[in-house]
Amino acid sequence: MPIIPRFMPNAMLMPTAISRRIEILVFPDAQVLDATGPAQVFASANEMAHRSAHHEMGALYDIALVAEMAEVTCNSGIALRCALLSEERPAPDTAIAVGGSGVNVACSRPALIDWVRDRAIHARRMASVCSGAFLLAEAGLLDGRRAVTHWDRYDEFAGRFPQVRLERDPIFLRDGKIWTSAGVTAGIDLALAMVEEDHGRTLALAVARELVVFLKRPGGQSQFSAPLRLQTADDRFADLHAWISANLTRPLTLDTLADQAGMSLRSFARHYRQRTGRTPADAVEIIRLERAQGLLETGFSVEAAARKCGFGSPETMRRVFQRRLGVGPKDWQERFHE
Repeated sequence: MPIIPRFMPNAMLMPTAISRRIEILVFPDAQVLDATGPAQVFASANEMAHRSAHHEMGALYDIALVAEMAEVTCNSGIALRCALLSEERPAPDTAIAVGGSGVNVACSRPALIDWVRDRAIHARRMASVCSGAFLLAEAGLLDGRRAVTHWDRYDEFAGRFPQVRLERDPIFLRDGKIWTSAGVTAGIDLALAMVEEDHGRTLALAVARELVVFLKRPGGQSQFSAPLRLQTADDRFADLHAWISANLTRPLTLDTLADQAGMSLRSFARHYRQRTGRTPADAVEIIRLERAQGLLETGFSVEAAARKCGFGSPETMRRVFQRRLGVGPKDWQERFHE
């Protein structure tokens, strides 16, 4: 018996029989979910359309993985069968470059960069998933554009491609015909947005429900990244950070921190910012936030977490969660508490 979603697309809203070709570029040591996540969204759109009112038109999307070789082994060890880049074929409607640990090597492959440039000219949409943005940037497609990549490669990307207007937090961005998305599963968000653009919210929502994901995920990718990034190359303030972590319920004023670091107030404030790129107050807030996340994930109430982390009140903690993570403490707990 077929699985029928609770929310079926309205047949009157379904598109006409136009098959849009989707090409997804992969390479050795690519992240397999960067490719298969978006592919499954488009495949599920085909299935949803076919089920709706006994829909009998052809597939909405013709999906192909493409690579320099017929079989590519991803960094997970999974091998993907691909069409060859060298094969003659019409330009796709949408071209997507994936990311993964092999992306830096991929950026040095002329055939891959040529493919990206060609598809960017002839396809209606050019996109990247995760660190696939490195391929688009290497091809010069992101110069002067807004873009996003995996949070853990933000600094590397920003240093390598300073002409790109890189943003840290969005799940995905669209700048003209160029789409970029954040880490790994953000490729699913990207593909759902494309389905919604092509065929409307009804179908995109049906696909999201079938895959048990948000159609539009709340918050940004910072909520899934490690927020504690205070260590420096020489770890000058490692002992201070450890002391802060052990004394979160104390009034951690600038005077207190300077005294603990064995420095004058003025010297401490200057040197701390030079070494870490942030103020001491910012660091204290980040450490408190990280502790609160851990407590909420292990079942502590919002009130207890706020108290144990030195926020002073649940409302203060809620404001910090909203400002830094884009979600409230209760929402965080519901998503991540087992």
